[in-house]
Amino acid sequence: MDNNFNISISAGISADEAIKKISKVTEWWGVNISGNTAKQNDEFIIKMGGDSFFNCTVTELIPGKRIVWLIGDCYMPWYTDKTEWAGTRLIFDINEHGGAIDLHFTHEGLTPGLECYKDCKPGWTHWIANSLRSYFITGKGEFKQR
Repeated sequence: MDNNFNISISAGISADEAIKKISKVTEWWGVNISGNTAKQNDEFIIKMGGDSFFNCTVTELIPGKRIVWLIGDCYMPWYTDKTEWAGTRLIFDINEHGGAIDLHFTHEGLTPGLECYKDCKPGWTHWIANSLRSYFITGKGEFKQR
């Protein structure tokens, strides 16, 4: 059984537009980034405040189909294992049909056994189901969690 965190959303946009919008990380995810996110092998750093960071690489980019970000080194000072996300992958799989898309997001390696899961599950649920979906539909992310 797949214990990785998964969530799916749908929106009335093209797969190419979805790929472009996912790559504009600060428009839908409440983080700061430095670096580039739009092409395969691009590297970027996510900052969530304080000393926290997540070094990411775009390891896969299939136009209109899939984006994969590998988290290399990271530092999450609020958890016992400060590098719990290191080696995990953020996977965005897109299926376009009739002018709309279904997006399936997986945080591969984020499983219920990890300390951060209790915080990350509702966090990802908000950032994907509310904010990214809103950004797809309205052009604006939703930064306040419900």
